[in-house]
Amino acid sequence: MNLLDTDIIIEILRERRYEVGAISIITLTEVLRGLEARKRAKVKELLEKSFNLLNLDNEVIGTYCNLYYKLKEEGTLIPDADLLIAATTMSHNMMLKTKDEHFERLRHLGLKLAQASQERRE
Repeated sequence: MNLLDTDIIIEILRERRYEVGAISIITLTEVLRGLEARKRAKVKELLEKSFNLLNLDNEVIGTYCNLYYKLKEEGTLIPDADLLIAATTMSHNMMLKTKDEHFERLRHLGLKLAQASQERRE
């Protein structure tokens, strides 16, 4: 099973299609913050019923801290939300399905990326 990044979930919602996968609590938060307040509860319920929701736990936090430290040493930090999504993916031994190219910076640190159906974008 793949962990689906926020861009993939937004695409799925726009196209009104379904894909098997899991999402991070970070993705749920990112999707909901972009919606009008009146739509949030319904979309939240839909996402929670449709996807396996993975929360932050001690393993995810430890993986996040290790990734952050390594990227900081390299001078190639990525946004914290995306780093938490990557840490969730790695902690659950999954592949991340995304179109965001900056996740490529984490391949050498063990992040596995699934092929997205369209061209990658930043």
